[in-house]
Amino acid sequence: EITSLLSLCGGQFSGEQEIHVNSPFWILNIPSEDMARGLMKRTVCAKSVFELWGHGMSAEKLYASLKSYPMDKMVPYLQPDSTYKIHIHTFNKTLTQAQKIKKIDALEFLPFRGKVNLKNPEHIFWILEDYGMDPNNVPEEPFHLYFGRWVHGQRELIESYSVKKRHFIGNTSMDACLSFIMANHGRVKPNDVVYDPFVGTGGLLISSAHFGAYVCGTDIDYNTIHGLGKASRKNQKWRGPDENIRANLRQYGLEQYYLDALVSDSSRPIWRKGMLFDAIITDPPYGIREATRRMGSQKDTVKSAERSTENHIFVSSSYHLSDIFFDLLKFAAEYLVMGGRLVYWLPIYRPEYTEEIIPRHPCLKLISNCEQMLSSHTSRRLITMEKVKEFKDQDQDSYLSDGQYLPYRGHNSFREKYFSGVTKRIAKEEKDNQK
Repeated sequence: EITSLLSLCGGQFSGEQEIHVNSPFWILNIPSEDMARGLMKRTVCAKSVFELWGHGMSAEKLYASLKSYPMDKMVPYLQPDSTYKIHIHTFNKTLTQAQKIKKIDALEFLPFRGKVNLKNPEHIFWILEDYGMDPNNVPEEPFHLYFGRWVHGQRELIESYSVKKRHFIGNTSMDACLSFIMANHGRVKPNDVVYDPFVGTGGLLISSAHFGAYVCGTDIDYNTIHGLGKASRKNQKWRGPDENIRANLRQYGLEQYYLDALVSDSSRPIWRKGMLFDAIITDPPYGIREATRRMGSQKDTVKSAERSTENHIFVSSSYHLSDIFFDLLKFAAEYLVMGGRLVYWLPIYRPEYTEEIIPRHPCLKLISNCEQMLSSHTSRRLITMEKVKEFKDQDQDSYLSDGQYLPYRGHNSFREKYFSGVTKRIAKEEKDNQK
């Protein structure tokens, strides 16, 4: 998420970051304080951003680093008429109050001229200490120490968009935190057009609209799109007359960014030819709590026939999990703008997982592959891909595997077999957990 946001605002990781890969403290090069604040207003993975005044692998090196920091950059925050406080944060270790005071007193060489105000200071300075990632082997002295001025922090975004307070929800409504992470992976920005082909109750549209993008989606479920049928909320039997995606966006003051939501089968694109979307952000159904369906016909093997409260009839047939992902990649390759991103979740059975099973397409480059653990054996991976090549007719039914262009369906038995078993294994594990 941080990497995506840095590429959006023009920042980058520091050259020294390689040493701190396993540290919760990251050193970034960001062009301005305004950009740093802008990054913090979007991210849900970072807690705070600081202007780094000094750092070192020991207290002595930290003090030497601070003494070499340009005085003209310090002076504006050390004026006699200002107030300040110094806060200490240690990762993987707890210090006594006496130890904290001793570390603060050791900074008396800094030219603080203002007054201490612990309740409402103008400027807050932090000492950050990193004691490693192993709670069973905590060192006496920290591996890295940092000192800096607190610039911005933000954790209210997740709470204000909590699914618990949302007007219209479904069985699989996306958690607000993950929804914003997906929007950030997609580098969503104002005036983008963002599309979700498995829109459901529109949870992913909300996070994109929050960042100023125009949003739309499709779903095969007529009742969900029109806000009909049984409610997913506890102690509520049927959905109310105003429970729909538009009402959710209206709840957060984002209705002006809502384009529309249509009933449509994602395996049969309804859009005119040409690049339309700046980002495609979605959570495809895995066939566990939400069925995997596509439009069928009376000639097909009919899996189900359903009727909505408005007598709308459709016949659906099974939609293989691997077909869902390959259709999604093919659609993204054709309908994304150049440089646009596809962000989606891929269910995984961990004992059999290899990177080989990740669907590929010649027009899409894999940007990131992040795992969210669900249990000891199951997880899902947030896959982010970027369009790097114009879609051509010869790419219509192909994907990229081992550097070869291969027919799109039926020629990768390993993937087909893997995805056939994933849903059954995850469903079985969920049932066992419930028991």
